[in-house]
Amino acid sequence: MQRVGSAILEQGMGNEKASKVSQDGGDRQPDGDRKTVFLVVIMLVIDLLAFTMILPLLPTLLDYYGEHDESGLYDWLVDKVADFRDLLGAPDTRKFNSVLFGGLVGSLFSLLQFLASPVIGALSDVYGRKPMMLLSMVGVAISYGVWALSSNFLIFVLARVIGGISKGNVSLSTAIVTDVSTPKTRGRGMAMIGVAFSVGFTVGPMIGAAFTRMSTGAEGFYIAPALFALTLAVIDILVIFVAFKETLPAERRSKSLGSGVSGALDYINPVSLFRFSAVQQVSVKDKVMMARLGLIYFLYLFLYSGLEFTLTFLTHMRYHYTSMQQGKMFCFIGIIMALVQGGYVRRVKAGNEKRTALMGLILVIPSFVIIGIGVSPSIFYVGLALYSFSSATVVPCITTMISSYGSTEQKGTMIGIFRSLGALARALGPFVACGVYWIAGPMPCYTIGAALLFFPLLLLHHTKM
Repeated sequence: MQRVGSAILEQGMGNEKASKVSQDGGDRQPDGDRKTVFLVVIMLVIDLLAFTMILPLLPTLLDYYGEHDESGLYDWLVDKVADFRDLLGAPDTRKFNSVLFGGLVGSLFSLLQFLASPVIGALSDVYGRKPMMLLSMVGVAISYGVWALSSNFLIFVLARVIGGISKGNVSLSTAIVTDVSTPKTRGRGMAMIGVAFSVGFTVGPMIGAAFTRMSTGAEGFYIAPALFALTLAVIDILVIFVAFKETLPAERRSKSLGSGVSGALDYINPVSLFRFSAVQQVSVKDKVMMARLGLIYFLYLFLYSGLEFTLTFLTHMRYHYTSMQQGKMFCFIGIIMALVQGGYVRRVKAGNEKRTALMGLILVIPSFVIIGIGVSPSIFYVGLALYSFSSATVVPCITTMISSYGSTEQKGTMIGIFRSLGALARALGPFVACGVYWIAGPMPCYTIGAALLFFPLLLLHHTKM
């Protein structure tokens, strides 16, 4: 959830202003910094509209490639998904096969983000945020261009691989907000990043649904949405190039590529990743705190993403929801998140982030239980409302908390590793939850998830900030 500034000279002076504001205890953010955060939100919304547009299109795309793929990759993956489905005892239906297949493609994307985020963040510490943001968005635009040319499934997967490797703009957006904010205003910026995500994930799928309705599955139907996504990416590149001002001046950057990247390569080792081994120039106490917050973030998203993925199974089997009804359900979640983040989270005072995140973690536990045992759609929506409040509060607040750690020269590296932990959670969580769902049933799945959420809750509760 994430970033027109003042002139470059004014940005250099902006750090002195921010320091003075922080020392005086004020909470007013300079106009140039507010404009930068607003621009970040605009950039993210444009990007997320293109990114989320593919979600409702995915079943139609998979059906299309199932009939037209000549590369052999689609059939091979179908066999692997069938083996996984049979292992779990899930029904052999077209809808559920599509969900499992889509989950596999989504996990591939998350795994690539897990690998790329620390490196992109580290490079931004050396070369600045703007060059890396431009490079990231150019890669995203190329991925949409390859998608427009994806006459077979292999080319489509290649497009997703390029997009996954390039998708560093979210962690960069978080680093930019950290650059231009003070401890007292940082939470507002993180909340606005959350608003951008809520808007993107609410409106983007609607655009994709419109393309789905217009398509007949005829050959080349994917070209129009791909070109639309490419157009949005090009607009984003132009906005960054013309309007965005660098927020990390040369004197505040890492002095060499080695100091920024060599440690970030520790993401290959999961143990090093969770220890934030790549982040140097911090005290042992701060390193322990970063590792603790990273673990809380990972555990929460691991369990959260599992429920998010299995909702499609639950609503279809228990309430017989159509795809349109499921779309309305996710729209309901997105609207509540946007209202909570825009109206409540952005007003959370500095130092109260932990309390707000704890509230979100407390409420998500009964939400899992209510969703699991819900006997009617109305009760189910009560659980969704609690779930949405948690979605809107936990991640922005924990992100705000961890952004206060690490030296200025390594903020990008630190936030990149933090985001990669989330990507790893989103890659693994859905398939673990799916396994429990089909082996034990929905009620045990969500009850176990609710029980396990006490671990991040207790970890955060006992964390001394």
